[in-house]
Amino acid sequence: MATPQSTRQQSPYGSWRSPVTADAIVAGVVGLSQIQLDGDDIYWVEGRPAEAGRNVIVRRRPDGSISDVTPREYNARTRVHEYGGGAYLVRDGVVWFTNFKDQRLYRQDSGRAPVAITPAQDIRHADIVFDARHQRLIAVREDHTTDMPQAVNTIVSLDPIGKIPAKTLVQANDFYSSPRVSPSGTHLSWLTWNHPNMPWDATELWVADLTPDGLRALRKVAGGEGESIFQPTWSPDGMLYFVSDRSNWWNLYRWRGPTVEAVAEVTAELGTAQWTFGMSTYAFESERRIVCQVRSQGVTRLAIIDPQAPRLKPVDMPFTAFSPYIQARAGSAYVIAGSPTDPMAVVAVNLETGRVDVLRRSAERVVDPTYISVPEAIEFPTEGDVTAHAFFYPPVNPEFTAPAGELPPLIVYVHGGPTSAVSNALDISDQFWTTRGFAYLVVNYGGSTGFGREYRQRLNGLWGVVDVDDSVNGARYLIEHGRVDGNRVAITGGSAGGYTVLRALTSTDFFKAGASHFGISDLEVFHSDTHKFESMYDQSLLGRWPEDREIYRERSAIHSVDRITAPVILFQGLEDKIVPPNQAELIVAALRKKGLPVAYLPFEGEQHGFRIAKNIKRSLEGELYFYSKVFGFPLPDPIEPVPIENLKQPAGTT
Repeated sequence: MATPQSTRQQSPYGSWRSPVTADAIVAGVVGLSQIQLDGDDIYWVEGRPAEAGRNVIVRRRPDGSISDVTPREYNARTRVHEYGGGAYLVRDGVVWFTNFKDQRLYRQDSGRAPVAITPAQDIRHADIVFDARHQRLIAVREDHTTDMPQAVNTIVSLDPIGKIPAKTLVQANDFYSSPRVSPSGTHLSWLTWNHPNMPWDATELWVADLTPDGLRALRKVAGGEGESIFQPTWSPDGMLYFVSDRSNWWNLYRWRGPTVEAVAEVTAELGTAQWTFGMSTYAFESERRIVCQVRSQGVTRLAIIDPQAPRLKPVDMPFTAFSPYIQARAGSAYVIAGSPTDPMAVVAVNLETGRVDVLRRSAERVVDPTYISVPEAIEFPTEGDVTAHAFFYPPVNPEFTAPAGELPPLIVYVHGGPTSAVSNALDISDQFWTTRGFAYLVVNYGGSTGFGREYRQRLNGLWGVVDVDDSVNGARYLIEHGRVDGNRVAITGGSAGGYTVLRALTSTDFFKAGASHFGISDLEVFHSDTHKFESMYDQSLLGRWPEDREIYRERSAIHSVDRITAPVILFQGLEDKIVPPNQAELIVAALRKKGLPVAYLPFEGEQHGFRIAKNIKRSLEGELYFYSKVFGFPLPDPIEPVPIENLKQPAGTT
């Protein structure tokens, strides 16, 4: 029950005592992904901060019992493309999975310990499927043992018990994904692309006859320059479906002989950026019913399509955000979904009655609903007479009120990618800030997914410009409407979002503090150091290398440190292979040399994105401590201090 306004404690924004503690967040939260069905059983993967970030395959029986499949000493996570995904396959109770530590593929029969079926070499696998007709596995392979300058990606067949060496089925291109066997077992489809494209820029869909010896009659079905194809899927009656953005929107199509036809044309997205393997945004419940996720204006809904009479029929559900994992069978769909008041959860949906059963929540309720800040979808003008998009979370805490006339400080959150997006699903980490009296703005800047190809391509050649402009203009919109304090605006983000943080601090004096989580400070060094998957991503975002080297230098924070006027805190995993630690170390050293305010928290054992509970806690509390010192408000509870070099204390603080 909310506290009456007259009895609320008065305290400055930022200093409110909150029940959403860092301990509560890391203790009760798991990541959910990769749903699979096997008979009557449902499987998914849980990422557990409390277990050092271990990925665990979990099974739910028809009686509702849930148990771990992955033994404690294993971690079901692949490093193909470094981002992984598609790390396991289950069929008839047998599980095959990639173990993170050694990247070997393991077979795990029911009730038995896992047995390695690939050699102990630097070879990785993902996107595993079963070829029943030929009794073999088919997977994407990434080989790091060759003398080539970069890893070699192929599609291979594998013996399910590891007695026969792997055989290459498709090779020669830079990247492959989504091998899928037709219901008859006579055809294989897959996606492929080459540098400098990313899968959301240009991919090709191929089909071949599948034989005991390999493939024959290979032919391209769709795709090429200017077209991104996502999730090829064979229908139960043997027709090949796929998502394409040829109309500007990722819509559903099918291949009929030599022709491709649209299944449902809508000004909305049925696909997403393929950062990981194993994604799915639609599934066949039967020959006559496709269940799909449809994203429009930052909100995702579930819908049904009849392939014979194509139109979208919305499914009435209390969810507005979905992870790109969906499976369906016998009148039910299985999704990972959430809403502004519900965290993401594995959910079963009865397509006949509309009944929704929550099978597993990503977070048990750690806060009373009266503390939850419900986001407002906002649109605001930005450069080029374009409208940009964001979600605004006002500060909410039923126990506190701010002094009369005070406006809240604002944190602008910039998502990573940059070709990605944020949803409006309940994220307890966001509520960590809003329950303490911060306003929080999450920006789907130009370049984000979910708003069509043209919006996504706004960032092409303008990374470090469009994302900064949209972040600034989103904050200005709130300031002009009297929602936040324009003198206390911070910017935070991770990975590509961390780059935007550093770029914003060197290209504008708008922000008064910045927090970069494993962000890029030197684009030239990043171009040389990063992994194969993203090694030419910068050429669409910035310009050709080395011809446009000056753009790389001009948009790198490391070369404009003297323009920074706001304090900066940096967080970095020391085992990060995507944004290596030298990116943080370079900018920290430069800031120290200039005598500018800086704090740095490196984390042993962390890679790209923090997975270990104690480090997640430290980064949350460290960022809060940093803001308290920069903006000069007291903290209601003690927090482990963060050393901040060269910081002048605001007047009235100690």
